[in-house]
Amino acid sequence: MRHTLVATTLLLVIAAPLGAQTRQPAPPVDERPSVSFRPFFLIAGQHASAATTFNAVFDSAFEPFWGAGVELAFRPGLFVDVTGSRFERDGQRAFINQGQVFKLNIPMTATITPIEVAAGYRFDTPHPRTIVPYVGGGIGWYGYKETSSFAAAGEDVDTRHEGFQVFGGADMRVHRWVSIAVDVAYTHVPGILGEGGLSQQAGENDLGGVAGRVRVMIGR
Repeated sequence: MRHTLVATTLLLVIAAPLGAQTRQPAPPVDERPSVSFRPFFLIAGQHASAATTFNAVFDSAFEPFWGAGVELAFRPGLFVDVTGSRFERDGQRAFINQGQVFKLNIPMTATITPIEVAAGYRFDTPHPRTIVPYVGGGIGWYGYKETSSFAAAGEDVDTRHEGFQVFGGADMRVHRWVSIAVDVAYTHVPGILGEGGLSQQAGENDLGGVAGRVRVMIGR
């Protein structure tokens, strides 16, 4: 009887950890809908491809943008988004002669208003608060307006042209309803700069550049 009791106790002691090893935790339940509607706010800083032109006019090739948009996200990872943003800065007209920039002390204001449509893929996971990489690309319509109080006839500019963009980054859910996305985007916009004036003298015809973007997204 004593031997039987000892043997039974040993079996229970050994079986307990073995049983614990075989019980796997239940996988996380993905509670997100199959299609999500996510509005977002955007802050971006772009280094202009036309660096000589922007440095001459604004003393900087850095372009701060702000805007908003909406994303339509599909499980498991496809998404489509539409973004509208704006850049506006005061500077002064200038020209280039033999590689040297001369400022004309004529105040001017430049405004860029992109409207972009993009699609991409998010390498998604149902685990909360996980950093999720994504890539994408799309097309856009880029408005450019240049005005001056002392402009002669034909010197002000108000035009729009198509361009394209590619981007890659990652986002993380910081709340059930809030995600923060950080990425790097390259934009190429030909056909606006380089048609005349300072940008033509500098041999620059691309209104785009390389930008770092931060988006705060609302939705599941």
